[in-house]
Amino acid sequence: MISEILSYPFLVRALLVGLCVSIAASLLGVSLVLRRFSMIGDGLSHVGFGALGLSALLSLQPMVVTIPVVVIAAFVLLRISEGKRGGDSAIALISSSALALGVIAVSIAGVNTDLNAFLFGSILSVSKTDGVIAAVISIATLFSYVIFYHQIYATTFDSSFARATGINTRRYTALLSLLTALVIVVGMRILGSLLISSLIIFPAAVAMKIEKTYLKVSVVAAAEALIAFLAGFLLSYAFSLPTGASIVVVHMVIFIVASLVKSVKA
Repeated sequence: MISEILSYPFLVRALLVGLCVSIAASLLGVSLVLRRFSMIGDGLSHVGFGALGLSALLSLQPMVVTIPVVVIAAFVLLRISEGKRGGDSAIALISSSALALGVIAVSIAGVNTDLNAFLFGSILSVSKTDGVIAAVISIATLFSYVIFYHQIYATTFDSSFARATGINTRRYTALLSLLTALVIVVGMRILGSLLISSLIIFPAAVAMKIEKTYLKVSVVAAAEALIAFLAGFLLSYAFSLPTGASIVVVHMVIFIVASLVKSVKA
């Protein structure tokens, strides 16, 4: 089965894109979940679909509209989340409104296969450009975590203390916002806008049940993301199942097993 998959260039491309996005999303997810910003992934995916609907309505290239809109939305949503009250409600309102506007725009423009692929995910929609973007995002995320590890660590756990020590927390929050937005846009190709947030939340949630320190949680999250993606990808190919849904189900099973193991040990 593996040799068959490797014989199709589009499947190899989708596999590489998925692996890159999984690593990047899992690392970003650790910081987002620890800072209680996990809802941002879901919000950005809905904003992304709204942007896609707008691009179809205006007959523009999807990426030309989606990337800047989602990046701007990431900064706005993170800013809202940093507020003491009403952050979750504001994100829910923005995401649901963006999704509704996207559906209306798609209805007016006429449903096409490409937009459906963004909504539900499609292996066939992964292009060479997606592969290049995914590789760049993955490398940028890894380098960011290696070079700015201490700053991201401090910003994640105690932004007030980090600012007191001279760390520009807004700069690193902006970096996380940018990388998260780009991961969401590229990941929508495989998992769709309705499922992409699972790549951010599940690996971090599983890792936190296994390890306690930030570094170990990050490593376990990345490993879990790779295993879940590969298992879901193979499951999808073997039984002709939707790829995005298969990957999420594997994540869910791993999370349940990790929860049960933790309960038994406790």
